[in-house]
Amino acid sequence: MEKQDVFVSLFDFLGKPAGTELGKAVYMSAKNQRQVTKMREVSNKKYTGKVVLYKPEFLEEYFTKTQQPSVKTPNEDYELPF
Repeated sequence: MEKQDVFVSLFDFLGKPAGTELGKAVYMSAKNQRQVTKMREVSNKKYTGKVVLYKPEFLEEYFTKTQQPSVKTPNEDYELPF
């Protein structure tokens, strides 16, 4: 028996609607990384249409990287002004 890949929507992964802006950002990141995506039709009170599905491993990595604050480390040649 062959193992099938699991794909989830942003809603499934986050437990809440992601919104258009976040959805576009995640999709563009997936495409830039040549990630495989799938589509699913959904219909509920708030949305009817297609949603993009991603591998959970990709979403884990995406949200881990985007949640970390960017910390700039000073260059070793940099001297403090005091």
